[in-house]
Amino acid sequence: MIKDLQLRVSLKEEEIPDILLKKAVKKLDISAKDISGVKVLRKSIDARKPKIIFNYKVAVYIKEPVPQTSEYIFDYKDVSSAKPIHIIGFGPAGMYAALRCIELGFKPIVLERGKNVQDRRRDLKAINRDHFVNEDSNYCFGEGGAGTYSDGKLYTRSLKRGDVRRIFENLVYHGATDQILVDAHPHIGTNKLPKVVANVRETILKYGGEIHFNTRVTDFVIKNNAIQALQLQNGDELTANRVILATGHSARDIYYLLHKKEIALQAKSFAMGVRIEHPQHIIDSIQYHCEGKRSDLLPAAAYSLVQQVNDRGVYSFCMCPGGFIVPAATANGEVVVNGMSPSKRNNEFANSGIVVEINADKDLAKYEKFGVLKGLEFQKDFEKLAFTAGGRTQTAPGQRLTDFVEGNMSTDLNPTSYQPGLNSAPLHSLFPKLIGSRLRQGFKAFGDKMKGFYTSEANIIGVESRTSSPVNIPRKENLEHPEINGLFPCGEGGGYAGGIVSAAMDGERCAEAATVGL
Repeated sequence: MIKDLQLRVSLKEEEIPDILLKKAVKKLDISAKDISGVKVLRKSIDARKPKIIFNYKVAVYIKEPVPQTSEYIFDYKDVSSAKPIHIIGFGPAGMYAALRCIELGFKPIVLERGKNVQDRRRDLKAINRDHFVNEDSNYCFGEGGAGTYSDGKLYTRSLKRGDVRRIFENLVYHGATDQILVDAHPHIGTNKLPKVVANVRETILKYGGEIHFNTRVTDFVIKNNAIQALQLQNGDELTANRVILATGHSARDIYYLLHKKEIALQAKSFAMGVRIEHPQHIIDSIQYHCEGKRSDLLPAAAYSLVQQVNDRGVYSFCMCPGGFIVPAATANGEVVVNGMSPSKRNNEFANSGIVVEINADKDLAKYEKFGVLKGLEFQKDFEKLAFTAGGRTQTAPGQRLTDFVEGNMSTDLNPTSYQPGLNSAPLHSLFPKLIGSRLRQGFKAFGDKMKGFYTSEANIIGVESRTSSPVNIPRKENLEHPEINGLFPCGEGGGYAGGIVSAAMDGERCAEAATVGL
């Protein structure tokens, strides 16, 4: 017999050995000898009140063995001689599209403009140390895409787009900790993701798929409204009739190419703003109602904030407890910041994007001349402004939070995790009113919601501009582009995902769609 239980455990009780077994025995009123094991299905923390509670959902196995293997089986086949599906981009969407192709008996041929995870590291070092951006190999481009050297947060609200559990189980199959199957807000960590990504690569190669790094697609050969071939930067041309386009939200050259070829695109609403960085102990003290060091049983505290300001949402995005801020530009002459955390989330800083909704139909009147690319051009100008304000390197413009809100230049800045460094800049006067005024009001509101959040000990750092794509590549119900047969826009680059898990699920769906009728 198996009984599902909800158990509440206090912070003090969490230290007690076998506490879940003891609570299960008491709740079921049976002998401990009758319980074969207690399996945790879900764990979350309720810190809304000073008395912190761990909420557990558990399966109690009574007089029967606890299963030791997953119910999910990934049936990978030898596809070395199978029909090909071409996949452009090897981020989460491209990786999961390739894996799903193999399960379905088709050969994925992946074309990735960047390098493998090991070789990417040298280019990341060059951004941080030398302020040089390799436009094909950076924090966004390369094996695993932006997901590889990101926080590895797996929380998603896209529960109706696919089987979330299947995505998690596949990550565990490829080396992620099985803790992600349990935590309410699962997280892998910047330090562990590269190994998981490399294992995915090995699976694809082992079963006959192909992955070509340093291979940028520069043109599509289209005849009779159907994909015929792909042209590569090195001059080669590959015959291809089913193409999954999974290039991510930062591959601007793809948007320009499609627009030049008069292939339908749509302007899409998105969000931009700044990244805020606090000492982690401040966020811990607010969220855990504690003074001094938090309990060792508690993870670095996180937060989620949202406020409506003048008919636009201002909200936290990609909050990274115990993390650090990194330069996420994809070209020289721009500054973009992003955040990430190692698996232990043990850095001394907490950071989060704080961004403002940009309505593509109402907010970009000055950019209408760019048509469907108006959001992209606005985004680019925002990043160029940050580059200039930061000192024309990867040094980022920064300001103390209180100075930004009150309209004062910061005479000095707080310590930061951002390796290229910060340059004090008057972001309060540089940002367009559309963003700056709403951020100022939003920060005041957040200070009211979280006492201690609004502090001079926090820096704001510009700019957080790559939250999502400002362009949508349309597709029909069968996930194919409405004008080009054989082209399947996918993941964040198409405008159909907002993180690792939703991109992975969309990759699987596109693989299933692309293989129909082959």
